[in-house]
Amino acid sequence: MTDERVPVAATRPVSLYNPANLLTAARIVLVPVFVAFVVVSDMADSGWRILACLTFIVASATDFADGWIARRYQLVTSFGKVADPIADKALTGSALVLLSAYDRLSWWVTGLILLREWGVTALRFWVIRYGVIPASRGGKLKTALQIAAIAFFLWPVPEPFDLVGTSLMVAALIVTVVTGVDYVFQALRLRRRAQQA
Repeated sequence: MTDERVPVAATRPVSLYNPANLLTAARIVLVPVFVAFVVVSDMADSGWRILACLTFIVASATDFADGWIARRYQLVTSFGKVADPIADKALTGSALVLLSAYDRLSWWVTGLILLREWGVTALRFWVIRYGVIPASRGGKLKTALQIAAIAFFLWPVPEPFDLVGTSLMVAALIVTVVTGVDYVFQALRLRRRAQQA
């Protein structure tokens, strides 16, 4: 769900079984659990919806924690660099698709957000030989808004307070599109500078 941070190269051998990687793995494991809770709830049973929402929030929290731990304690590994963005996209993507499948969110919103998320990941791989596109403040704001919006949609919020979720999703969509366009220009500039060097 977050934009991939610039990894800090480790100065010593790092075990694959470190806290950052274990949190990333836990997020991957939580994705099917989250999906199961939503399906069982049928987005109608309040108890299961709350459980699904809490699972989503816990999984999202691991996204912030694993990156911080990896950078803070120099625990960056090849597994983490590959698995972390996959786990993020799997969690966010499954949540958005489920919300659309249960008619809680328009499909075009889900499609646009997923297009941006996977598009940015593809851009990073496209320019990886030239350098790394750093995560921006806008990217971090986008992530926070998406998490908050999805959580509001999952939680059985009574009317008219459910409009808060809609407002958050509109804000998330705007920031998602704007930062996506910014990443395109960053990738093009990075590639152009590398080719001119």
